[in-house]
Amino acid sequence: MSRIANDPVNLPQGVEVTLEDSKICAKGAKGNLECLIPNSIKIAQENGQLIVSYDHTNVETNMLAGTTRALINNMIIGVSAGFERKLVLVGVGYRAQVQGTALNLTLGFSHPVKFEIPKGITIETPTQTEVIVKGVDKQQVGQIAAKIRAYRPPEPYKGKGVSYAGEKIRRKEAKKK
Repeated sequence: MSRIANDPVNLPQGVEVTLEDSKICAKGAKGNLECLIPNSIKIAQENGQLIVSYDHTNVETNMLAGTTRALINNMIIGVSAGFERKLVLVGVGYRAQVQGTALNLTLGFSHPVKFEIPKGITIETPTQTEVIVKGVDKQQVGQIAAKIRAYRPPEPYKGKGVSYAGEKIRRKEAKKK
């Protein structure tokens, strides 16, 4: 039995939801998103809420119901408020700068790293060592942040690299003489 699927999804002011056969579309101030719904799950809109209904006896449908409800909730939050992920560059000479539709990173390599910003994502650099990834789709924002972090993940001895804001880096002790 999915406990998550039993909670209704509240629709904030200014968000419009259209339900079709196997698709749900959300439209808000930040943008539009669509999501496909499995045929075994039904969505109903009542009193400014979306209610997920499904067959409780089928194990597979039970699992899909919680996931579908979470995806719909993320869509609603995305089109109303949006998502953001903050990255921090730690290291001497590590810098980030947005130039047009590209993010230029200086990460200690012999060459600068140029990352093309995809559509639907905005990247800001308030300082040279901070990168903020913003967007409507939670999965896409997380994926772009992970790609940027993968260029130079934080290393355990000095902590240099690209890390998420608030991420705890497990440090190792240096070799003793």
